Amino acid sequence: MNVLLTVCFFILSSSLSFADDDDNPLIQSPSSAGLGTISLSAAAQSASGLKTITLTPASHHAEFTAYGKALNIQALMELRHRYLLALTERSGATARFNQAEQNIKRQQDLYRDGATSKHNLQVQQAQWQTDKALVDAGSAQSQAIANEARFNWGKTLSEWALATAPDRLSAFLSGQQTLLHITLPVNKQLASDVQSIVVEASGKRNAAHKAELISMVPQADNSAQGESYFFRTDGNRVKPGMRVAAWIPEQGINQSGVVIPKSALIWYMDQAFVYIKSAEERFNRRSLDQFSATADGYFVGNGINAGERLVVTGGQMLLSEELRGQIPNEDD
Repeated sequence: MNVLLTVCFFILSSSLSFADDDDNPLIQSPSSAGLGTISLSAAAQSASGLKTITLTPASHHAEFTAYGKALNIQALMELRHRYLLALTERSGATARFNQAEQNIKRQQDLYRDGATSKHNLQVQQAQWQTDKALVDAGSAQSQAIANEARFNWGKTLSEWALATAPDRLSAFLSGQQTLLHITLPVNKQLASDVQSIVVEASGKRNAAHKAELISMVPQADNSAQGESYFFRTDGNRVKPGMRVAAWIPEQGINQSGVVIPKSALIWYMDQAFVYIKSAEERFNRRSLDQFSATADGYFVGNGINAGERLVVTGGQMLLSEELRGQIPNEDD
């Protein structure tokens, strides 16, 4: 009886050991050739859908992130309405004043010829002074509105708003463009050669779109102490009231490196990695200490070189297989 039990146990153990030898036929038992390195046959690469690309040189201008909001220009349009009304009133006062000047000259001539009384001349002089005061008041009022516009909106936007024809504001009124107020971090400045940035309401860098510089904001934001600027952007993507993230070029020269797709980046133990195909059946894991988001993925300045083959699909599978290969065999 004991001999029979021993034989059965031996057969069962052999069967289990045989099953463990090939529990993933797709990968075909990859071998780990050291930490961060994995070997995988060409057939297994094809079967698993693994894909690579050859990296090309790229340049990148370092960026920093700022935040802002899309503005409703109703307040600016109200200033425009008040200004045009003041101009109309001043125009009417000016016309009456010009008429009063002609009248007083005529009364003076009549008075010298004895054809009118001094009282009539004095009445006309009083009317002339009244009309002149109205012209001066109209000029002061329109100037005060113009100063208010420049104080709140800056020189460029105030000139657009106070122009006789609102051509420069028509895109905002129609919704084709949206006015942005972007505030920079305290220790950052807008480089003198920057005329455009990219923004996005969702906060996703790869979905960002262009915004054009208008002018510096004349007043500091109450909630932040950094410099602020007015920009304009596509009104179909950003509506008044939205908060937006902005990516702004740093001052300095372009950096050289490569751009990798987002799909190539994998994470393990809070560290970013990619896999490089170093040979037809060998892959090396590389750590990335610094990388910057771009519209096409991530810019990497060092650690990866142009001309190397980068795994863009299947990196997570390679990591899993690499870690699986590091697990000690129970028989060892």
